[in-house]
Amino acid sequence: MIRFKHFNLILTLAILVSLNSCGLYKRSDVKDNPVNVQDRVRKNIQEGRGVRFGKGATRGGDFDFASSNPLWRASIEIFDFVPLTNASYSGGIIITDWFSTENKNSDSTRDLKITLKFLSNEIRADAVEVVVFEKVCEIQKCKTNKVQSKLEKEIKLAILKKATLMEKQGYQKYYEEGGKNKGKILEMKGRK
Repeated sequence: MIRFKHFNLILTLAILVSLNSCGLYKRSDVKDNPVNVQDRVRKNIQEGRGVRFGKGATRGGDFDFASSNPLWRASIEIFDFVPLTNASYSGGIIITDWFSTENKNSDSTRDLKITLKFLSNEIRADAVEVVVFEKVCEIQKCKTNKVQSKLEKEIKLAILKKATLMEKQGYQKYYEEGGKNKGKILEMKGRK
């Protein structure tokens, strides 16, 4: 009986030592984790760890799909002429690859990269931020700069116009097919 207890103790210690060497236990530092409980909860929820019960847990969740967001669809259509290096709907960002037009001067090249940040799902003037970068290379020496130009405003305006048209067409199609009131519309047609 005593040998069986010793065997269990030794086996338990061996398992704990082996699990510790696997890296399951990660040492935590104060600078990485907030001391305040509310800050820690907020950080965990933002990172997708943990569940919150009680206040704030009544909603089922928000599910936004890229195909239903007119700003996203308009941006993808406008940037169809250039390859994209990053298009993250959940991150709210589109980054194009470096692109350029044909250059007559073979000694220097000028490339552009456009970054588009979505700040809101609503179609508003402040919902989209466009940043243009320029890379100028002259004989193996390249410089990259952020460019302030009319191109930013033109791209933003084009996206907003296209998104507005897409939303309007979507609503129009929705109401043509009857939408939420389809049953009522059919009743009205039957009465006439």
